[in-house]
Amino acid sequence: MRIGIDVRYLSHGLVGGVHTYIKHLVPALLAAGAEQRFVLYADTKAPFELSDLPANAELRLLPYRGALSSVANDLLMRRAMARDGVEVAHFPANYGFGPAGAATVITLHDAINVMPLREIIAGHAKDPRTIAMMTYLHLMSRAAVRRAAGVLTVSEHARQDILRYCRLDPARIVAIHHAPTPDLRPVSDPDAHEELRARFGLARPFILADGLKNPAVIVRAWRRLPEELRDRYQIVFFARTEPWPAVREAVDAGFARLLLRPSREELITLFSMAEAFVFPSWIEGFGIPLLEAMTCGAPVIASDRGAIPEVAGGAALICDAEDDQTLACLIARVLSDPAEAGRLRALGYARARQFSWRTTAERTLACYREWRRAPGSAAGAGPLASRP
Repeated sequence: MRIGIDVRYLSHGLVGGVHTYIKHLVPALLAAGAEQRFVLYADTKAPFELSDLPANAELRLLPYRGALSSVANDLLMRRAMARDGVEVAHFPANYGFGPAGAATVITLHDAINVMPLREIIAGHAKDPRTIAMMTYLHLMSRAAVRRAAGVLTVSEHARQDILRYCRLDPARIVAIHHAPTPDLRPVSDPDAHEELRARFGLARPFILADGLKNPAVIVRAWRRLPEELRDRYQIVFFARTEPWPAVREAVDAGFARLLLRPSREELITLFSMAEAFVFPSWIEGFGIPLLEAMTCGAPVIASDRGAIPEVAGGAALICDAEDDQTLACLIARVLSDPAEAGRLRALGYARARQFSWRTTAERTLACYREWRRAPGSAAGAGPLASRP
């Protein structure tokens, strides 16, 4: 097969779950599909992140001159794929349009882009630029789903959620899990721990949490802990952007630290040092931080929302995302009982080993082959339809 993949996430200097997915899926596909030919389509906005491409892959760079280039390249890519004769066109960032004669495959990471537009806008800032972007992504995603030969998503929860909003043949939407990234491992070097404590002023052992993932319930739960635990431990929040106000309030109150934009190596060391990773997220299509924490040896406490229970697989303590009383009990249980913490660490290690990018790639290639052979698989044939 000749396979075209939209990899512009790797030439835009982006971060986040979709970026992680594409950055690690693509090399795994190139390795697992050594007998296939791949054409990767990026643009010139930023340096392309993958180097030393194997012999079965070639890179095409589309021009980038400004913000509207992303819109223009949504259309130009289809022409480029047609010239290159791709048989499967994979768009791993929620939407895209392959050429006639190719099987178009979309990875839809969650249902957000295909929800009714009023629901999407209700959950985002109301400034004109954000509304325009959300509207564009909504329209493009729904159009892409209508034209696709098949849709991939990242969890069974996301699959069921997408089916709620779109009239899809259930056989043409497949859930394939992510995996921990290859750089993850427990950091046990005491010198590395001490250096990080000194760098960030971490005088006490800590629980670790994402400052963008419902931190207010963690702060409320912390205030419920016995005084002895609050005196011995602290919260360390990390965030790639300014977090929710509850984080700053906890920092000002003296029982939390905020680390903005820690490096990847710093974050891996923080996971390795944490007494627990607390992840009471409101919604997750997958929840890669769960596997990051488990791989590094942090006991995990998480919410029951989205795909979190599916990914945790019994290797985490689970409670409702807004139940601060139960969350406080679970935090106290892990901090007070070394045997319980050890049990969760062992379960987490075992759970994380069940995921691999090789498996993700092999299952993705199997979908390419199936949808390429399927009757009416060419772009525009419309085997899938979204709900009006």
